[in-house]
Amino acid sequence: MSSADNGRIVRPVLSNGGGTAKGFVQKVHSPPSSLNDSLEGEIQAFLIDEDQLHTYDDLTKVNPVTPSTVLKCLQARYSVKVFYTHAGCTLVALNPFQPIPDLYSLDVMKEYHGAPQPQEFKPHIFIVAEEAYRNVQGQLEPVNQSLVVSGESGAGKTWTSRCLMKYYATVAASSSVVKSQDTVERIERRVLDSNPIMEAFGNACTLRNNNSSRFGKYIQLQLDRCQLLVGASVQTYLLEKTRVACQLANERNFHIFYQMMKGSTDEQRKEWKMPLRQRFVWLPNSEKTVEGRSLICMCIKACLYIYVILTSTCSSRVVFIEDCFHETVEAMVHLGINAERQRQIFRILAGILQLGNVNFSSSADESQPCHLDEQSKDFCQRAAELLCVATEELQMCLRVRTLKAGKQSVLKPCSQAECSVRRDCLAKVIYAQLFDWLVTFINNSICADKSTWCNFIGVLDVYGFECFQINNLEQLCINYANEKLQQHFVAHYLRAQQEEYVSEGLEWSFVKYQDNQSCLDLLEGSPVSVFSLLNEESRLNRVSDAKTFRVRLEKELCDNANISWDKFSKVPHFTVAHYAGKVNYQIQGMVEKNKDPVPPELTKMLQKSDNPLLHQIFADKETENPTTKGLSKVTVVSKFKNSLESLMKILHTTTPHYTRCIKPNPDCKPLTFKKEEVIMQLEACGIVETIHISAAGFPIRIPFKSFMQRYGPIAKYSIFKSGNVDVEADSGDILRQEVEKLLAVVLQNKAFDPSHNRDSEKNNLWVHCGRTKVFLTQLMLDSLEDQRKKILSRCAFSIQCCWLKYQRHRRRVHQHSATLIQAVVRSWLVRRRVQRCSRAAAVIQSTWRKWRALLKSLAETELDDAKDLAEEDLPVLNPVIRERGSVQLSSIQEPVSVRGWPMGLALASAPSITMSLTAMGFQKMVSVMASLNLPSRRGEYKVKPNQYSQELASIRAQPKGSVKLHYQRSPLLYADTQPDMKSDVTGFNAILLEKTL
Repeated sequence: MSSADNGRIVRPVLSNGGGTAKGFVQKVHSPPSSLNDSLEGEIQAFLIDEDQLHTYDDLTKVNPVTPSTVLKCLQARYSVKVFYTHAGCTLVALNPFQPIPDLYSLDVMKEYHGAPQPQEFKPHIFIVAEEAYRNVQGQLEPVNQSLVVSGESGAGKTWTSRCLMKYYATVAASSSVVKSQDTVERIERRVLDSNPIMEAFGNACTLRNNNSSRFGKYIQLQLDRCQLLVGASVQTYLLEKTRVACQLANERNFHIFYQMMKGSTDEQRKEWKMPLRQRFVWLPNSEKTVEGRSLICMCIKACLYIYVILTSTCSSRVVFIEDCFHETVEAMVHLGINAERQRQIFRILAGILQLGNVNFSSSADESQPCHLDEQSKDFCQRAAELLCVATEELQMCLRVRTLKAGKQSVLKPCSQAECSVRRDCLAKVIYAQLFDWLVTFINNSICADKSTWCNFIGVLDVYGFECFQINNLEQLCINYANEKLQQHFVAHYLRAQQEEYVSEGLEWSFVKYQDNQSCLDLLEGSPVSVFSLLNEESRLNRVSDAKTFRVRLEKELCDNANISWDKFSKVPHFTVAHYAGKVNYQIQGMVEKNKDPVPPELTKMLQKSDNPLLHQIFADKETENPTTKGLSKVTVVSKFKNSLESLMKILHTTTPHYTRCIKPNPDCKPLTFKKEEVIMQLEACGIVETIHISAAGFPIRIPFKSFMQRYGPIAKYSIFKSGNVDVEADSGDILRQEVEKLLAVVLQNKAFDPSHNRDSEKNNLWVHCGRTKVFLTQLMLDSLEDQRKKILSRCAFSIQCCWLKYQRHRRRVHQHSATLIQAVVRSWLVRRRVQRCSRAAAVIQSTWRKWRALLKSLAETELDDAKDLAEEDLPVLNPVIRERGSVQLSSIQEPVSVRGWPMGLALASAPSITMSLTAMGFQKMVSVMASLNLPSRRGEYKVKPNQYSQELASIRAQPKGSVKLHYQRSPLLYADTQPDMKSDVTGFNAILLEKTL
């Protein structure tokens, strides 16, 4: 695109001299030929001071904006090792092709994440990531974000996607969340571990890129309401499975095969039947070492915390992809793939390699299958053992096909070419199904439950635009995907924004841009397109002919300017003019690849495999019926188109953020800048037009109601007042008036302008009030967010003060109430205790008095008076009893007669007297000794009444004279109480001893 086509940008000026936040006139002039000299003079004047070109961190500051000036600025920045540059709403990333120390370190991540205004920092991929993350936090519609990383093969898309994932794995994890720290760390670790596995199985070395993604992927990083990473999911698109069995010159197979060859142990090689010097046809250029700062090896170093892992990923050392086998295995372990399952996976991969060495030779008799030499038979046997299928069945499936004629099956030998095709088909279908199983397993390992996340940030990493010497269906689908992404950019930004400016009342002159809609109509349009004709040809049950298909394409699509043919070429082909350049596509084999047939014999054989994993991934796969006709056949193009349409629906419902990766030279040489290579990419992806629109336009557009709901508090709580602002207004005209009032308040605040310049013309460069939306520049949005943050901080501080005051007051009230309650309870407890004690004392006193009275009455009735005893007529005792019952007291000279009546009572207060027995055989005299506390060995006597009936008696003793014992039934309770607690003597209830004068 020439400079005359691009035009010159003129800064916007006011349409009306006064008024704040009013419309402006946007003038974009296409210079006529008379002004060419003036434009060239300005370009030369701009390029004179080359020492300052590297300081332009945003290409919208370049004036005039032409491909030459943009190219010079990028070259100047690249020469001083500055690789990121803003281009309006897009970030331009130049691939340095060498490690850059500390460019993606953890400190840099924290610096951009913690910055109040990241846009004020140097351009970096972390600015795009942080802007998307803050949009999720700010809940600006649409909340979900998509980071679209585009560029041709080798431009650095995969590395950029890794950096984005590392950034979110760092900032979206909070170490303050103690209860879920283990879960968060596990999710981060698994999300990062999914990268090396998918790169090992899905990336390969091509002519343009040492680590080219041979599949597309859209990674959804799932965030909860606190914007913490809780899970992720991966959607893949069109794996280039043909690479398993077919590699172009100087290209290689998928990385995992080379990692197995170089990183396996002797024991593993023996199990996989891969001798050390074994050569495989499907592993070309195995002696070549591929360098790359691959995350395969750098993000898997085992550390305890994820932040240490992220720090280690920023290592600047050069890593060879072949040396990453152990890191890939370690990533499998972290994702939950156990050792037995890994063993099954690697046996399948080894079996695929063995299949590549199987060669067929034609048989002299066409009715006989193709021959296998001894070496091929050996490889076929190894493959069968590794795939856990029968060797004879494998050889039969590869060389003989089954035809159905009605209900009968007919076996027909295959030609040599057909045998090779069936062998390649077997390898491709096994590898594709294994890759799909890995993706499903990864999603099951890292995907969170829908109830635990509410928003997501999507990272799109697809294969870049490709143009090789020989291009076929794979390149057609890859370039079609890039055309869709370019159209999304054009529709969302270049066209939609300009149309919206006009509809909203902004005076706008359209900026010309390259629209690729005609190319998309050629590829996918209706009713006739390349894809529709290709699908139609594929659904016909016949052998396709490349020349016939070319003739049909030329007949049906001759009116489209985006397709052409070289009539002098002997090879059937067609040329498509893509947005990035023209590409020649070879028709030979395209229809067969689109059919992607899988012989049913192969599927049935794999379903009977003894390998549990192989049996599992083919158990639910339906065998294709070769007789299926018409629209029931699903082709490769139709499946890819449907998956791409679902991706575009997701992108249309999210806020996109574009990153354009530029490949500075075709040879991937470090710090080498080729102008022709770069200018072609700049023109293809519309960078210059993007700069035009971004410089003059407003990248942020917010509806009035959403604007008032979000920024209404600024007018309500600001120190500058401009009348009453109705935040809840609904009418369109009223909303517009309220928005203008709010903007007037905002523009009066000096905080948004660092120079404190409130010039009205400058203010209108930052904001415009349309019919239904407010149009803002990034500077104005940052100012609004800053003021809103300050207002919310003040409000939050006021709320905190009121809440703390309320809490203190409530605490004092609670303390006072608790004190009163405690005092009342204590007083009640004291009163209750006093009352209980008073009642107990009264009961005790009453009982004591009753007891004293009772004892006194008993004593009076039981103790006889001496006079009564003297007058009593005592019976004459038997002399024998009198003799046995006499005792000699130590204080009395003469023996004292003691009648041997039953005893049971003794008085504890009786004086101790010593007595000696003068009679022998006195029954129960021991009771008397115990009663009178005579000196003896205590604990050896047991006193019982000497009568057969349990009756009570009382005793009265005098120091001088006789001691008279008499008994009668006692009314006292507890008559069996022992007199001494330390002795074992029982049988007494009391001793009533009274002196008689």
